[in-house]
Amino acid sequence: MRRLQFCLWGPGATWLGLGLCGMAILLASPAAMAEDVADPEANTFESSGYGLHPGDIILISIWGEEGLDRPVLVGPDGRISFPLVGNLKAGGRTVEELTGIIAKRVSRYVPNPLVTVSLQDIPGNRIYVLGRVNKPGDFMIGRDVQVMQALAMAGGLTPFADRKDIKVLRTVDGKQVQIPFNYKEVERGKNLQQNIPLQAGDVVVVP
Repeated sequence: MRRLQFCLWGPGATWLGLGLCGMAILLASPAAMAEDVADPEANTFESSGYGLHPGDIILISIWGEEGLDRPVLVGPDGRISFPLVGNLKAGGRTVEELTGIIAKRVSRYVPNPLVTVSLQDIPGNRIYVLGRVNKPGDFMIGRDVQVMQALAMAGGLTPFADRKDIKVLRTVDGKQVQIPFNYKEVERGKNLQQNIPLQAGDVVVVP
């Protein structure tokens, strides 16, 4: 998977630090750059302002402070812990937003820090489609995916699926709620508001 990387430096950052960031771009091989452009998943995260989820893994590094470079797991509560930064909320924030917060906190101890945050893996951003579909399972999403799209990702409904009684199971404030979805109505262009965007952890059940 391609990593979404974001660099941020303070207003007093040295030209050396800026030059190193630019050099990393210039030294990238044409093949690697072409591969990044061709990777639709990487482009999706960058363009959609992907919000971090519990279970996601990010890499945090501070130039000149190699001892602090490490992968960090977004915990079940959506928070992360990092030296010089402490415990902070990461869930729902983009890589860019998190980079700015970390840089501000680290600047208390490291003058003009050059902070890089990379998105390494997003196992936390999954939905599940179960029941009478052709390819039930879990699916990674990096952008807004609605119920109809999720069903298509699962290969569509089987001939004996109950198209009128599909449910979306979602956890809200620690409690599971059921959201009804009528495939036949949406297919005919009726009550389209029920074709809601899915959230990480949602389960679509087709009876």
